Amino acid sequence: MNTNAMSDLRPSPIAGFWYSADPAQLTREIEGYLQEAQLPAFEGQVMALVLPHAGHFYSGLTAAHALKAVVGKEYQRVIIVSPSHQPYRGHVLTSQHEAYQTPLGLVPVDHASLAKLTSLLEKEGLQVNAIRRDREHAVEIELPFLQHLLPKGFQLIPIMLMDQSLSLAEMLSDTLVKLISGCPPEEKTLLIASSDLSHFYHQGQANRLDRNLIEGLQNFEPKKFYQLKSSHKAEACGHGALASVLLTANKLGARQVTIADYRTSGDVSGDHGSVVGYVSAIISTGSPD
Repeated sequence: MNTNAMSDLRPSPIAGFWYSADPAQLTREIEGYLQEAQLPAFEGQVMALVLPHAGHFYSGLTAAHALKAVVGKEYQRVIIVSPSHQPYRGHVLTSQHEAYQTPLGLVPVDHASLAKLTSLLEKEGLQVNAIRRDREHAVEIELPFLQHLLPKGFQLIPIMLMDQSLSLAEMLSDTLVKLISGCPPEEKTLLIASSDLSHFYHQGQANRLDRNLIEGLQNFEPKKFYQLKSSHKAEACGHGALASVLLTANKLGARQVTIADYRTSGDVSGDHGSVVGYVSAIISTGSPD
């Protein structure tokens, strides 16, 4: 796709605030996070990543630990599932624009795949709303890293969830499996769940809450996210995004979740009185039986 010919662009509402608006500075910062990060040992093919979505100053290093798993790889499309932090009509949101714009260039939106996805979801009774000029950071914050790591380019399928219920996560995962399975085998797809963990607790309590959710993530137990949330034993602003991606990857053959990094905003700022938790993980096929 010729991104230079695109005119309907989603301008970035967070460049210059959540990450650097200067391309050279942004590239240096991304390279610095990747150089400092350590790739954990994992087995098999990478199928999905779990990434935080705070500003790069707070969560960039945590994200980089998992993103190092795609260094040197190529993906024709990237599906990012996130919560919606802004109110809109519909169960599922996506972008009506041709491309996302960041300081590192344009990321084209895969509208052909989105049309298929929308049709499948609407058959399940779900309302998909394609929006314009949204201010959602949870999708965009991942893009500069991906642009840097995938220099040959990729098409984006942005999915923002208004409804994060388990029933929707299960329907969305079935739909994503159909979409990905229907793509040509030579075209690779990377799934990303964009979510932060607990918000605004003291460091010790945040660590306890986050540890519970991470255990459910490692054990492929998305239902546990909802049980923990209802009993106030864990939090994640994107629990539906985590569940959707975990279920999809599992149905496509993923058998291993490797935690790449965990920390809180307090570990970065030094203020442990009211923190936000961040985790990154690699979801892979694991070792053959």
